[in-house]
Amino acid sequence: MSILVTGAAGFIGSALCRQLVARGNETVIALDRLGYAACLDSLPALAVFNQGDIRDGAALDGVFAQHGPRAVFHLAAETHVDRSIDSPIDFIEHNMVGTFHVLEAARRFWLAQGRPDHFRFIHVSTDEVFGSLEVDQPAFTAHSPYRPNSPYSASKAASDHLARAWMTTYGLPVMVTNCSNNYGPWQFPEKLIPLVIQKALAGLPLPLYGDGGNRRDWLYVDDHAVGLMAALDRGQPGDTYLFGSGQEHSNLEVVEALCAQLDQCRPDPAGPYARLIRFVADRPGHDRRYGIDSGHARHALDWRPRTDFADGIAATIRWCLDHPRWANRDYHAPRLGLG
Repeated sequence: MSILVTGAAGFIGSALCRQLVARGNETVIALDRLGYAACLDSLPALAVFNQGDIRDGAALDGVFAQHGPRAVFHLAAETHVDRSIDSPIDFIEHNMVGTFHVLEAARRFWLAQGRPDHFRFIHVSTDEVFGSLEVDQPAFTAHSPYRPNSPYSASKAASDHLARAWMTTYGLPVMVTNCSNNYGPWQFPEKLIPLVIQKALAGLPLPLYGDGGNRRDWLYVDDHAVGLMAALDRGQPGDTYLFGSGQEHSNLEVVEALCAQLDQCRPDPAGPYARLIRFVADRPGHDRRYGIDSGHARHALDWRPRTDFADGIAATIRWCLDHPRWANRDYHAPRLGLG
């Protein structure tokens, strides 16, 4: 038996592959087109790697025919909001059209196998599809209305709708998961936490959008991967599971926490790293707050996030310091997403 993971060389996909391989009871089939944020080094050696584009239906059919997976984790996607503002077509192509092709390939395989009851298709999405919360609003649940505000979140919302439609219309055993902001080792340094670590260690300004008050629920990536495996093991087709830590922090609080940790483990002779913080122009349509109510996933899947935010930040910084070639990966792109 095998499990197919699309987007496997990405940040969350590779964390999931490492967890699945460590469990050791099934072959992990890793599929990735190796876009700019992918990294083969993040994949475990025992994963079977296939390079391919999810928009290529014939290639997907070949992967399904060769490996006969009993489950699919669909994570392949363009994910960076700033990039979606500058180039929305890439997000339409990969997140919407690509998801269509993965669903269709899975459906063809499932039908050819006689509609096996044990087959699962787990579509991995984001809390950004729900839009922005006010400070006093309750956190998102599976019943929250969809109100995406960026090209990225709109493309992911569309892919969620496709996944659910393929179950309702065709009977494909689909589950949808929505997660909060992930962080941890191997994250590409265009994202806030690895970007701040990289710039701080280089003595460069630390950019904060707007007033730094935008709030997110921060989930350690390994906790998310464990949740996805719990959905595979104990989830029910047709259900939706939200994964979050319940630990909300503003972007300013996150950057200040990173600076404080770096002050302890790699002090800068020039002074505290917080001196480098700079407030810059906000991006268009920047959602003010996301919050996740993961109560249903905790109860139905017997899942709990295990990593406290302070511990997760410390572990992430230690990993970056131990892997300087990754932490200082050549990412010096100009500011994106100004419209």
